[in-house]
Amino acid sequence: MRIPAAKYLFLALSLCVALSSLAKKKQAIAPSYSWSISDPLGLRYPAAIDTAYENYGLRFIPSLRSKAWSTTGNYGAQGQDMIFFNRPATSDFFFEDGLATWLPSVATQRFFNTRIPMTVLGHATGGNKYSNQDRTQVLFSGNVDKRIEVGGAVDYIYSKGSYDYQAAKNFRWSAFGSYIGDRYEMQAFINSYSSSNKESGGITNDLYIIDPAQVQGGESKVDPKDIPTRLTEAQNNLNGTEFYMNHRYKVGFYRYERDSVTDTIKGKTYVPVTSFIWTLDYKHNKHKFINASATQDTAYFDHTYLGYGGTRENQLYTKLRNTVGISMLEGFNKYAKFGFAVYATHELRRYTQVTDSVTGRVAAWPTADSLTVACPHKHTESDFTIGGQLTKQHGSILTYDATAEFGIAGPHVGDIDVTGDVATRFRLLKDTVTIKGYGYFKNKKAPYLLEHFVSNHFAWDNNFDKITRLRLGGVLDVPFSGSNVDVGYETLKNYVYFGSDGTPAQCGSPIHVLNATLKQNFAFKALHWENDLTFQTSSNSQVLPLPKFSVYSNVYVKFTIARVLHCQLGVDGNYYTRYYAPAYNPATMTFHNQNEVKCGNFAFMNAYANFRMKQARFFVMYSHVNKGIFGGNNYFNTPHYPLNPGRFQLGVIVDFIN
Repeated sequence: MRIPAAKYLFLALSLCVALSSLAKKKQAIAPSYSWSISDPLGLRYPAAIDTAYENYGLRFIPSLRSKAWSTTGNYGAQGQDMIFFNRPATSDFFFEDGLATWLPSVATQRFFNTRIPMTVLGHATGGNKYSNQDRTQVLFSGNVDKRIEVGGAVDYIYSKGSYDYQAAKNFRWSAFGSYIGDRYEMQAFINSYSSSNKESGGITNDLYIIDPAQVQGGESKVDPKDIPTRLTEAQNNLNGTEFYMNHRYKVGFYRYERDSVTDTIKGKTYVPVTSFIWTLDYKHNKHKFINASATQDTAYFDHTYLGYGGTRENQLYTKLRNTVGISMLEGFNKYAKFGFAVYATHELRRYTQVTDSVTGRVAAWPTADSLTVACPHKHTESDFTIGGQLTKQHGSILTYDATAEFGIAGPHVGDIDVTGDVATRFRLLKDTVTIKGYGYFKNKKAPYLLEHFVSNHFAWDNNFDKITRLRLGGVLDVPFSGSNVDVGYETLKNYVYFGSDGTPAQCGSPIHVLNATLKQNFAFKALHWENDLTFQTSSNSQVLPLPKFSVYSNVYVKFTIARVLHCQLGVDGNYYTRYYAPAYNPATMTFHNQNEVKCGNFAFMNAYANFRMKQARFFVMYSHVNKGIFGGNNYFNTPHYPLNPGRFQLGVIVDFIN
């Protein structure tokens, strides 16, 4: 596929400017370090700074967010991880869940401490002027001094999509900063995003992909943009802002270093013993669903409750959470082998849904379907939670992390959430082998919107029992053999899912899920072969359908030209077995069960070349390179939403050192 010359020019100029600026420097100084934080107490954990060029281009394949990813097809569009152990629980504002992989969060936020300012600029593009896929990313971080850091980031995705009426546009920005002092620590950020996704409702006939000659009178070629879709005037808009701030004041003592000869003080180190913590988390979200075609609106959806003139509706969500805690810090003396904290949290949540302007409650129009659900236009919840945390972050033999939370007041009173992991390391054949155990026990009330919801096409009023989940697992990592084995088992009781009618339902009987993942890498000189295989089984595939076997494989060679140009040339692909994949619902942005269409049993492969020269990384790639050669034409991983056909893509990212 042809890419407009302007895009080639932009990428070439970016690369030339980067290389010319880097050529003037005799030495490039890398940023010092980066970290992430755990919620809600703000504990810091080391995080890698993204400077790797290997597999860089594969980040821009929509279906490779996971080796088994159910998606509507376009980059920046809705999706769901079908590896169950990787899938998060339904959030309070479930409209976000389908786009979570593209959205900022506390878990993905990074902070930096850089010796000199750091700027990272990247741009990737692909397709042609009718189906272009573009992503531009900018990251800046700089230190005022050794304690104070400030930074910001911009990420813009604009993808028209290979098929009609599936364009996605996602713009997000963030500002962040930290202060890490002897007594006082602060970490804060504000993230904001605006996402707009056209909704096609899927193509009208899967044969346009599987066997186009059958629906085109013998003509086997079809332009993806000419395939008719079920919706043409629908879209979802999702906006969100989150402000997060963590403070920690540490009380301790100074440990002095004395000169053994003169008995004078050479230096001193502050040793914290106890810290007082306050975390503020404010979040605001807005969802808007629009369908300007009244005819398609009523034909596509089974029910129309609030009017037949099309749909234009909003849902709002606001969360304000405050956490205060006190902790004893690990390592202040030889007997303090672990850290311990207790904390209390108050969380206020407010929901706003569609309403009838006269009664203040949802009511059906005379011409619409009968609506018996009485859902308040506005609803507020207030919860109190207490918790404790036990951690050991340092140690050559044993580390662990355990957190327990209990709901003591509010609608979630009686909720229990206990999570923990423990790891040990030992030397074997001049390398370090790691064994890790993990698990959790949760007994929690379902989020409010899964119980009470009204819109033009969906309405429900549920009173679910608490959802109980017990997961246990272990990981064995053997670096010298390139092996990583992860085996886990989970039991779910009162599991809540979206049924075949698109509404939440609860399964009272237990569901058992077994997951076994093997990551096995091989290397011989320049040749590398990476494999990631998962076997998973669900005891109730009607309620929780999963592909039994999923595999991702990547074969490549790595070499260096003239000691400056690092190269990676390879082919990768993913495959999973057929199963009744969840269908996608445009009005709620959720994936729900269905038992009519199976997806899977096809390979999606990409041929790529990744390069690095000093601080510049760039790639060229042809995605879905096996289309029309082998693997079949049934490349759907969500019913009626085909994946992209073959396309050429390229991109560049540069680490500027100012």
